[in-house]
Amino acid sequence: MSNKFYITTPIYYVNDNPHIGHTYTTVASDVLARFHRMLSQEVFFSTGTDEHGAKIQEKANEAGKDPKVWADEISANFQFAWDELDISHDRFIRTTEEGHKQAVQKALQQMYDKGDIYLGEYEGLYCQGCEQYKSETDLVDGKCPDHGVEPEVIKEESYMFKMSGYQDRLYEAIKRDELEIRPVERKNEVLSFYEREGLKDISFSRQKVKWGIPLPWDESHTAYVWSDAFLNYLTVLGWEGTAGQTPEMWPAEIQIMSKDILRVHATIWPAMLLSLGLDLPKKLFIHGFFLVDGQKMSKSLGNVVTPAALKEKYGVDGARALLIGSASFGYDGDVSWEKLGERFNAQLANGIGNLVSRVLSLTEKNLDSKVPEVDIKECGEMTLRQEKKKKGGDDFLKLSAQVKESYLAKMEKLELDEAWEEIIRLTGHLDKHISDFELWKLIKEDKEEGARHIYSLLESIRQLAWLAWPFIPETAEKIWVSLGLDPGEEMSQDFNKALNWGGLKSGTLVHKGEPLFPRL
Repeated sequence: MSNKFYITTPIYYVNDNPHIGHTYTTVASDVLARFHRMLSQEVFFSTGTDEHGAKIQEKANEAGKDPKVWADEISANFQFAWDELDISHDRFIRTTEEGHKQAVQKALQQMYDKGDIYLGEYEGLYCQGCEQYKSETDLVDGKCPDHGVEPEVIKEESYMFKMSGYQDRLYEAIKRDELEIRPVERKNEVLSFYEREGLKDISFSRQKVKWGIPLPWDESHTAYVWSDAFLNYLTVLGWEGTAGQTPEMWPAEIQIMSKDILRVHATIWPAMLLSLGLDLPKKLFIHGFFLVDGQKMSKSLGNVVTPAALKEKYGVDGARALLIGSASFGYDGDVSWEKLGERFNAQLANGIGNLVSRVLSLTEKNLDSKVPEVDIKECGEMTLRQEKKKKGGDDFLKLSAQVKESYLAKMEKLELDEAWEEIIRLTGHLDKHISDFELWKLIKEDKEEGARHIYSLLESIRQLAWLAWPFIPETAEKIWVSLGLDPGEEMSQDFNKALNWGGLKSGTLVHKGEPLFPRL
């Protein structure tokens, strides 16, 4: 495994405030960034806002504001939302930043000098909502399927990008996973597009849209919004626009996005990279859309779910965990406040929160709030006398190893919802152990034997907090504090060593504290 890990979200269009779709992409990316930091890799995690184009100009006009003022306000709302949800991005980039604009102009100039950008005339069906040209096969009943409107026919002088010249190279790169697209259904969708329609030269400038980056060789034209936006993945790393000059963290290991922007990321973006003499990203991972009670989100229906509403109802970590568990990662999901509330109570309040509370309460009441003095190795190999008397029993060392192996495999395969389920399954297993052995009775009947059980549960909870940290970082750190551990010291360890059995030392003082997830 390489020691570098660069992950990106798309930069979000500032036509409106953040909603659950943006939030899902960003939280999922944050989970992966934290996971790779946990593995002691050098991580760079970028996000930001895309602020130019005809739609932003129109939105600002409707609000009676200057486009830059409008962009400042909406971008600030995105930054605030990510701060509120504990998103650990290394850099938030805006396409109105001067450094980004200069790099875009320099890069486009070099593509123009190379002959990959030329003056022509373009006629096509343009959906302003998507800021994309559409083919007839993209439309449903003559309308954009995402925005429900007929695209307008645009015919104007335009500088064209010679994208057709990169058809064969990109087709082969995608086919053999040099540019990996997952889930595999999305890869097949892209390959089908290449085979059916192929890459055609595309408009790379707009003459009538003034809210954009002027082309350096012809300031009567502004850069097409995608040619501006895509380069953020490089400029966020400090790239100044020089062709062939690779930023230190490039290429990206994973670029995460929703399925509505897959095609442009699998055509225009990699073609630009080839034109500039730069490597392709390693992987594009595409997730689905969220429905709310089976319906598409819309302001008119009043069913738009915002990050602020999620945080207010479930707390930061509750919102993060519920989002990740709401869909099989890579596919569509359906949410409702009722479903989210049920899962909050089942997985978080009655699950992780209740488990930690039960074990710490047993320790406080029966062991003077101290991790018991026991043979730690014996606790790990707990095939105990009680197992002969009761059904159940756990070999905690084996359980620890199995959960860790399964969790790592699922995280590496980007099965985030399944990795989260491993944590929930472990929680249920530990909770069942308490009930199977009636530890509240056992500790009174045989303190030595009960203490071994309690040590094993406390140590398993310490390890559970490690697995949960990328998903619910604040809660994981609260668990460590309850176990008498310093979160900073805990996180300074190598992940594999940290999950060795016996990290919790006998005699350490524990305390229950406030409920981690108060039941709704």
